[in-house]
Amino acid sequence: MADWFLILVTFISFFLLLVVSVYILVHYQHPDDKNDAYFPKLTVLLGLLLSGATVLLLPLDVANNEGYPGCAGYSESQLCGGINMVLFWEIFYWAIPAVVFLLIPFMTFFYEADDGMLMAGTAIGAKPNSRILEAIKYEFLVIIIVGSIFIGCYLGFGESHVMVKEYTGFTADKAEYTTLNIDGGSFNTSYLEDLSLAEFTTMHSRSQVTKEIMISLPVSIPTFFAGFMAFIGWFFFALFGGIGIAALPLDLILAFINRPKHMDPSEFADAQMNIRQRVNELVDIGELLKIERDERAKSEEKKGMFQRFSREGQKEYLEFKKAVYLLETDVEDFQASSANYANYNPLIPWLSLFMGFASVIISLVWVVHIAIYIAPPKPLYSFLNDFFQIGEDVFPLFGVLSIAIFTLYLLLCAIKGCFKFGIRFMMFQIHPMRVNKTYMSSFMFNVGLVLLCALPVVQFCVTAFPEYARYSNVVQVMGVQVQNLKFFTW
Repeated sequence: MADWFLILVTFISFFLLLVVSVYILVHYQHPDDKNDAYFPKLTVLLGLLLSGATVLLLPLDVANNEGYPGCAGYSESQLCGGINMVLFWEIFYWAIPAVVFLLIPFMTFFYEADDGMLMAGTAIGAKPNSRILEAIKYEFLVIIIVGSIFIGCYLGFGESHVMVKEYTGFTADKAEYTTLNIDGGSFNTSYLEDLSLAEFTTMHSRSQVTKEIMISLPVSIPTFFAGFMAFIGWFFFALFGGIGIAALPLDLILAFINRPKHMDPSEFADAQMNIRQRVNELVDIGELLKIERDERAKSEEKKGMFQRFSREGQKEYLEFKKAVYLLETDVEDFQASSANYANYNPLIPWLSLFMGFASVIISLVWVVHIAIYIAPPKPLYSFLNDFFQIGEDVFPLFGVLSIAIFTLYLLLCAIKGCFKFGIRFMMFQIHPMRVNKTYMSSFMFNVGLVLLCALPVVQFCVTAFPEYARYSNVVQVMGVQVQNLKFFTW
């Protein structure tokens, strides 16, 4: 029988995730999408829920304790939570690639066809059916490409190579006695004194042969999906997580330091004049860049697309975009200190300061744990594993809540790194997330990146807390099968 407390906590967590997801959607969405783009909004909500629920499955799996040797199936709820976590994980292993490679691309094609941004001729006077058909055509191409890669990789690398130790030696689980007939008499070995512990250990060590062998285990399709998605997501998580673990606490503290402050008339006039001059300068620069690009396009029309846009011109354009972004940020700060100062909540900077100090502590703890437990070939000290266990002896839910906090924090760091690094990414145009200025296409793009980071966060935490989470199901999947997948291993 399932533990009703865990079921109640699961529903409460889902409700809180839903509330947070709706708040993020409303807080960042563009006013043009306020009463429109309902299906893309549902996609964004689903993606945010799925990413948050994925990382929260780990503490639920730890609390469920299904791998404990004393669990008799699902009947002993005192020892085991009774929730079928294998089914839960497999649902999420299927759902993440489905949302990333099927739902998000389809909704992006549909949304941009509706705006006339991607497929010309479908926006003006277009019918909904025509937009759906256009999106289906593009999505069909995505399915062919991604499906071919999935199928080819699964057929070629769908097994896990696990190193195990093989023991060959003497075992004596129970005493065995032999009766011997000698010269008409009988002698039973039970008359002999039992072996001492030292004698038994010596005999066992001398007769034991140990060798390492590799066994190949075929993995299921959901498990391979998890490994494949984690492999792709690790490239993003290593980059975004590394940036976010430092940027998140720093930006929260800077939000307090650079909080809006009331300006006197002279300060207001100086700030207004400075912004006005910067606006005029950027307008002139924009016009010059447009003229220069038009002239270059006419003079180099026959040289091809890659030579038409020189590296210098691209660099100037990126610098111009950066200057525009900084100006818009300063304008928002100016409005917050002047026109919108009366509506500004003064508690927000202090909340940012508190969360900034808490983030500094969690980031430092993560760095120390990585340095002494994950990075060395042999862990120097268990650190957080022991800390969670000691805290659980005092308060039963301490360890589970701590794992939930540390896991969610890693996901927040990945999100922060994604948003912060996207502005400076030179190779591709990453849609930045901006308050009240984010279109649904940018929203769905970033949600896809967040989903790609969800499974690497889980795998990283499994690697970081294998001792405390040793009775969870995901340890057997992420810590054994996925970690030793053919080709996708390290």
